[in-house]
Order: sequence, then C-alpha cells, then structure tokens
Amino acid sequence: MSQPSPPAFRCGTVAIMGAPNAGKSTLLNRLLGMKIAITSKRPQTTRTRILGVVHRTGAQIILLDTPGIHQAKGPLNTRIVAAALAAIEDVDLLLWMVDAERPDPAAEAFLLERLTAAKTPVLLAINKIDRVAKTQILPLIDAWHQRYPFGAIVPVSARHGHQIENLEREMIQHLPEGPPLFPEDEVTDQPERVIVTEMIREKVFRLTGAEIPYSTAVTVEQFKTRPDRPLVDIHATIHLERDSQKAIVIGKGGAKLRQIGEAARMDIEQLLGAKVFLKLFVRVQKNWTRDAKSMQRFGYP
Repeated sequence: MSQPSPPAFRCGTVAIMGAPNAGKSTLLNRLLGMKIAITSKRPQTTRTRILGVVHRTGAQIILLDTPGIHQAKGPLNTRIVAAALAAIEDVDLLLWMVDAERPDPAAEAFLLERLTAAKTPVLLAINKIDRVAKTQILPLIDAWHQRYPFGAIVPVSARHGHQIENLEREMIQHLPEGPPLFPEDEVTDQPERVIVTEMIREKVFRLTGAEIPYSTAVTVEQFKTRPDRPLVDIHATIHLERDSQKAIVIGKGGAKLRQIGEAARMDIEQLLGAKVFLKLFVRVQKNWTRDAKSMQRFGYP
C-alpha cells in the first residue's frame, strides 16, 4: 500500500495593510519572533516597506509591512501611501488589519474602495481584541463579513499573541504551492544598517513632542566592527527641518539626545548580538519633507 505524499510546500508574499497604528509592525515582529520593524503609539510610524520572512514547517511566509493607508497630505506622505497601495497588485495575499478598539472609518473606506478593484485574495485580522469586551467581537466579525468577501476573518491581539497561530494557518492555506524563496537563516532583506536607522527613528518617535517625529529622517555614516574586540561603532545623524526642532531633540545639556541614544543602543545590541558604541549627531535640513532630492537621499523613492 502506497504511502500518502506529504503536503506540498507553500510559499508566497503577504502584504500587511491597514490604517495608521492598526498594529501592522507589531504583528510582523510577533510572527518573526524578533524586532525588525519599528513601532510606537503615534500613527504613520512606518514609512517604508519592511520585508520579513517567516519560516514554518512546510511553508515560508514573506511578509511586507506597509505604511499606514490614509488620505495623504504633503509630498512625503503622498509618496508613502502610493508605495503602500502599489503592494496590492504585487503580492499573493493581502492581510488587512483593523483596530477593534479605535476604528478609522475614513481609512477603511479608502482602502475598501481600492480592494474592491483588486484581484488579490484578502484576509482580515481584527486586532487589539484584548482592549474590547468579548461580547463586541462577534458583532464586529459579522459587520465585516457584510462589507467584503474575505477569505477569512481572524480576531487577534498582535501585542499579546492571541490567535496568532490561527492567523498563520489561514495565511499558509491561502499561499500558492512553490519552493522557498529565502534561505532558512534569513529573516529580512533589509541590511542591518537600514534597520538601525529605523530603530533610532523609533526612539525619536517615542521620546519627543508631537511635531518632531514627522520631520525626522536618520542616516548612518559609519557602521564597522573594531578589529581588536567585539564592539560595533555606529555614527548616525538625525535630520530635522528647523532649528527649533534641533534644540528639542538635543535637550538641555544634551539630555534628550543621550536618552534617545541609550534607548536605541539597547535595541541595536539585541539586533546585532554585540556591544555597540553609538554616536548621534543632529542636523537641520530645511523643509526636507517637501524636497524630492532630499526625500530620495533619505530613502523615500
């Protein structure tokens, strides 16, 4: 009697989409089991596409964490949203995340309109279920069933890991059959220095006032390991738009900049698995968010 053949390997790309602050980057980090995407309570933290590779028995899920979808204003945000929307046509599966606690009707309607014209299958993850009453979850699922023919709707908590395994299974079932595209030891296509710039930018988001984060870009000028001991020297620059912002980021006697650097260094050391000497500089690049050349230089195509 012949043995049944093992299930075919599945591999494909999944774009995580949704409104700003829906928890997309938190979900990516949770699925990977490590931090490569930055997070904060502020909306629009993610500006560029972050790729993460999830390795499972019989499957490889290639996740794209996209910037939050919103009605963009200004050249920088227009570029960011355009890049996120372009992912709709370039992936095997879309994972739409919505916030169970704080829905964003405008962003939801904006994205729903674009999904209706897309041919890509869509799953829905209703996130932050730990923040709402259990009696609200089934009505939420029913309401979303009425709005779009999702392949599946899974209520989750990306922060606490609730129902993440169920969401994984649904994603794998909707992926095409095919061989893995990345080696088993690779979890992202982003160079370490790119992730480092994002980790520094995250700390600016978390530790400064309302206007500062959205005027911030970070570049790494030096990234090298000392030959005599396992220590990585990193020199990075925080770019801002105005002199008044520079004073806030540096803080009295340099206190705020030291706080940003210390918090970033801890994350970077965990990423690299080595001690890090991090030196931060602050420079003003007048109105860079409105200048095409500056945006391109800072990594926003």
